[in-house]
Amino acid sequence: MPLQGLENTDKNSILTEKPQHIAIIMDGNGRWATAQGKPRTAGHIAGAEAVRRAAEAAREAGIRYLTVYAFSSENWHRPQEEVNALMTLLVQHLSSELPLLLKQDIRLRTIGNVSLFSEEIRTALQETLDKTAHCKSMDLVLALSYGSRDEITRAVRSIIKNAAGTDNLQITEETIAAHLDTSFMPDPDLLIRTGGEQRLSNFLLWQMAYTEFYIITTPWPDFSKDDFQKALVEYSKRNRRYGHV
Repeated sequence: MPLQGLENTDKNSILTEKPQHIAIIMDGNGRWATAQGKPRTAGHIAGAEAVRRAAEAAREAGIRYLTVYAFSSENWHRPQEEVNALMTLLVQHLSSELPLLLKQDIRLRTIGNVSLFSEEIRTALQETLDKTAHCKSMDLVLALSYGSRDEITRAVRSIIKNAAGTDNLQITEETIAAHLDTSFMPDPDLLIRTGGEQRLSNFLLWQMAYTEFYIITTPWPDFSKDDFQKALVEYSKRNRRYGHV
């Protein structure tokens, strides 16, 4: 995720409304590769380049939180060869991109059940998390082994465990939100989904109650900074009423 040459642009300055938190479902890597006669792993490598461009665009636009759906809980059911390739790619990028994350003051965070990863991956991941913990300009959040239903289930279990021995267990929306993986950041203002599919795919179900959706047919490996900018412009036109008049 090279994050070089980040500057505010005139396009960003004219936006009337700007999201604080953007979430992205990065869909279309495999189909992109297949259409070009390449193995699916080539699509994931190209997809990693698109993450770089999205991170650059978000940093330039002054977005505070960028959450990308990197590996879902359902992705474990893909062919083992593809899963192994994704794991190798993850470790490589955690190592290679650390200097640039630090240079651009970007903190890496994760959501999801990372305990399912190998010790090697957890170690590499924790190293990057620790070394960027002081960064404050933007949070780049990787959803890894993430599934929203699993997240909510884990949150409920945590609430019950913490309330053991008490007589007045009270569960509110605030209680649940405080126990979710995303408790450190606001709910997404904008969801970008590439690849043309129109579903949430078990991603941030609780958090996206009032998120604005922006869906494009462009496969994730072809997602450009211009595409990101178009999403911001579209968002600025939305009237977010949150159920009010």
